[in-house]
Amino acid sequence: MKTVKVVAAVIRHEDKIFATQRGYGEYKDGWEFPGGKVEAGETPQQALVREIREELDTVIAVGAKIDTVEYDYPTFHLSMDCFWAEVISGDLVLREHEAARWLVKEELYSVDWLPADITLISEIEKHM
Repeated sequence: MKTVKVVAAVIRHEDKIFATQRGYGEYKDGWEFPGGKVEAGETPQQALVREIREELDTVIAVGAKIDTVEYDYPTFHLSMDCFWAEVISGDLVLREHEAARWLVKEELYSVDWLPADITLISEIEKHM
């Protein structure tokens, strides 16, 4: 099975977490933490900064690693390095996503997370 290496940003602001809804592809409409594929020669942190700039027109500071999620989807294995992040500049413009929401702790389960992303929620809850 093919492995896809990606990164995801858990963007925090005060007591809220930023979630995005996919606007394309096989998992369209599922909710996720923004990010994307790691390109050759990039560190996960560099990939995350690039992906958020491309997808959301925003510059972030990448913080501590939360976890690496390993998840088997039907047609590929996902290896996702997940990091805390905060906005340095920009307005989180949705270039590829259908929708976005800032979620407080009590709302973390109010969106239909993609299977790999939902595995992070219990860890995120501990830090909110």
